[in-house]
Amino acid sequence: MTVRFILSIDGGGIRGLIPAIIIEELARRLKGPAMHEVFDLIGGTSTGGIIAAGLTCPNPKNKKTAACTPGDLVKLYADEGKDIFYSKLISRIINIGGWQEERYSAATLEEKLQARLGANTLIADGLTKVLITAYDIHQREAVFMTNCDMENAKFRFWEAARGSSAAPTYFEPALVENLAKPAGDEQRKIPLIDGGVFANDPVLAAYVEARKLWQAASDSFVVLSLGTGRQNRRIPYQQAKDWGAFGWINPQNGTPLISVLMQGQASTAAYQTNKLLNPKGAKLNAEGSTDMSFAKPETLAYFRIDGRLQGANDDLDDASTTNIEQLRTVAERFIADNGAVLDAVVGRIKAEKKI
Repeated sequence: MTVRFILSIDGGGIRGLIPAIIIEELARRLKGPAMHEVFDLIGGTSTGGIIAAGLTCPNPKNKKTAACTPGDLVKLYADEGKDIFYSKLISRIINIGGWQEERYSAATLEEKLQARLGANTLIADGLTKVLITAYDIHQREAVFMTNCDMENAKFRFWEAARGSSAAPTYFEPALVENLAKPAGDEQRKIPLIDGGVFANDPVLAAYVEARKLWQAASDSFVVLSLGTGRQNRRIPYQQAKDWGAFGWINPQNGTPLISVLMQGQASTAAYQTNKLLNPKGAKLNAEGSTDMSFAKPETLAYFRIDGRLQGANDDLDDASTTNIEQLRTVAERFIADNGAVLDAVVGRIKAEKKI
């Protein structure tokens, strides 16, 4: 029996720091191999798409290594997040707090993605199988940028990550080239927005791609799914009942409609994947992580790490020094609370990969 390992990473803006720290801890426990050597497929949406790209894109200076180590990704969020989510005071005034146009210029994000992923490296060149999701606002359909099939592999890594993370109201849509289409084809340039609008937790999309590739009866799967923390602010009924359209998309209130859609899909995907892949009796706990007390680790095929953002802001763009420290604390709590999950996954990897 061949066991295929899948890593899936949720969207969540600056909260991508949480899964980046967890992956750094996973690497520490594995003591050596890179993530592309461990996982047969790495999938991500939005900020998770950036992480997936960093872990699977060949380093422009050394094609045998990944563009980013887990530590590099931690530094991207912790040290450079404030540069990505920055707008001048005069711009905020002219933009009336985000009502006139997107809150942030994408120029800084694009510059940082190109610097790490290269200007022309294709998903086809990925060091392992990779899946990055986005949504095409012209064709009105989901887009799966992946080297699981060559039809969808001719996207530049940096553009795929940019398109996947183009959260409405935060960044303008990304005009991304599908180089599989001939020059002049109207579908060569695709306007993309954040994949979180339909798959903020991309675990089922990643699993489907894996099943397409590895359909032998002898193939089995172990999936590690990493959340970015569950939105923790209640929406008061007395406020929401009078919001109307503007209230639900108000940038000054954290664009609650987008938050609801992304959190709703993520919690649903986690529930469904647990039911689909794990034996009867396996459950997710109140934090949204795999409850290791309900089943033996060797019987589980799906492992989830997530939790409440106690003490941290759930906004996608709060890259303040205070919130970064709080997100670090949250990540450390997730690691401490889910030590049994990490031990189980590491044990399975070491046994199957002979590490």
